[in-house]
Amino acid sequence: MRSRRPPGASPPCPSPTWPRPARFTARVPAAASLAVTSSRSASAVAIGTAERAAGASRSAAPLAAMFADWTAPGADVQSLWRSDRSARCQAKSCQTGKVSTVETAAQSHTSQDASVQTDQSKDAVPDFQQEVQVDHTSLLSFLQSVEDAVIKELNKNWKSRAFDGFEVNWTDQNETVLCLHTLSYPEAQDQNLQVTSVSWNATGSVVACSYGRFLFIRLDGGDWSTEKSYVCTWNLDRRGLNPQRPDLVLDVPSSVMCLAFHPSQPSLIAGGLFSGELLVWDTSRTEDAVIWRTGMTDDTHMDPVYQVNWISGAKHGERSRLLSVSTDGRILVWREEQDGRLALADGFAVVAQQIPRSTWLKKFPRGEVAVGVTSLSFSHFDPCLFVVGVEGGYSLKCSMAAETLALHRAGGSVPLRAPAELAFSPHGGPVYSVSCSPFHRNLFLSCGTDGQVHLHSMLQAQPLLSLQLSKKYLFCVRWSPVRPLVFAAASGEGDVHLLDFEKSLQKPALSIKQGECPVYCLEFNIKQTQLLAAGDATGTVKVWQLSSDLTEPGPREQSCLEQLASQLTD
Repeated sequence: MRSRRPPGASPPCPSPTWPRPARFTARVPAAASLAVTSSRSASAVAIGTAERAAGASRSAAPLAAMFADWTAPGADVQSLWRSDRSARCQAKSCQTGKVSTVETAAQSHTSQDASVQTDQSKDAVPDFQQEVQVDHTSLLSFLQSVEDAVIKELNKNWKSRAFDGFEVNWTDQNETVLCLHTLSYPEAQDQNLQVTSVSWNATGSVVACSYGRFLFIRLDGGDWSTEKSYVCTWNLDRRGLNPQRPDLVLDVPSSVMCLAFHPSQPSLIAGGLFSGELLVWDTSRTEDAVIWRTGMTDDTHMDPVYQVNWISGAKHGERSRLLSVSTDGRILVWREEQDGRLALADGFAVVAQQIPRSTWLKKFPRGEVAVGVTSLSFSHFDPCLFVVGVEGGYSLKCSMAAETLALHRAGGSVPLRAPAELAFSPHGGPVYSVSCSPFHRNLFLSCGTDGQVHLHSMLQAQPLLSLQLSKKYLFCVRWSPVRPLVFAAASGEGDVHLLDFEKSLQKPALSIKQGECPVYCLEFNIKQTQLLAAGDATGTVKVWQLSSDLTEPGPREQSCLEQLASQLTD
């Protein structure tokens, strides 16, 4: 680049002239060339050598004349790092799998912010009403156009009986009757004791049985009132149930003729003994389970107790009371005392003079004569009304409100009243069991030694229906707690007969063969309605699981029972 001098400037001073140094080329020893590994380092050595030579020539300028000019050949060193680098570098390429891509679009729904106010202001009401646009003219026109069709369908549904009595059932259907458990107590069987009674507790999970003698003809002249017997219980819901090892065994000094669990307290159970005494046990106690007893007093029954019942204590306070019947003709009501004693609170006596002479099976002497009571059943509709079966073969309609006195006996703490109001046509032998219907206030069943079951109405003396179920005795009859037209009967031939009036009025719907010995007692489970317990003369209790058609009410079954009662009564 050329520079310009401004006008008026003095010319530059001339540069001094120096003598030109001699040019030479330093010769690099061979050992130095071997130590140099790159062309850059070799060049630096050569330049450094030249500079030192130039300096020496300046300082020794006078000596330059002594030497002639000459030129030395140059040294050339090849570069190695470029060749090594190029040898180590290789071109590589890497391609991953093809990535699939899709273009899509998403459209959000239309959203709108809203608020909810509990106490809406008056100003907001008109706004809300304005948002709802109703075409009243079109709506009225539509309703008028469909009015006739809707009324026609409603009338059709109102007259239809297709779903009358229909109930949704979520349980599994069981088409067969099965024996779930065969319960026994070997020690009682070794003594040839019989099952005289069975009872379910308030929860429906525990079954109890009493051991004793059902028939009281002893050829060896012994006294059964002092023969040791037992009360056994089994919890069927307990894991690892042993059918030959009861959960609880109560030793009793006399034969136990009947049992009854308390209706609401699962651990309380009452029993009537052959000696005429009553006991109440608390099965939750680990030591002495007896909490109440009558003892042997003037109020105690003089004959075996055939049945015990818990009755509501609403009339006398909160506590339930205990009722017992015996072949001494007395029906006694007991209350609990603080000292563990059952005291007589009320009493009745069934006497022959209250029974029409046309129904007597034998002549009675003059005066009041007690008639042995074998069974009792309370009405499910009137707590004061009950039915008893007696040894004379007939059934009696009785009332707790009776006021007529009977059997003026000495020594009793409570005067006894005569409860009988109506006598029904008798069986051909003693009545062993009666059962009031849970579904009809006037119907009850009775059975006895003639092998017949009578269906009675409390409004007339003659039976509505008589069924011959056995050639031997019938010891027990029970109405189903869930089926208005079903009941069960236990026979002396070892059968449990199940009758369904919906299927037949003359023969059993099913007969279960429990064994060759008589079946003395049976009881439906009110809580687990598919279970039926039956005890027999071999000391065995069998728990049967009933089929669904015996435990599930059919459509209009209640009305069928009403119709059956009214038709037969007329």
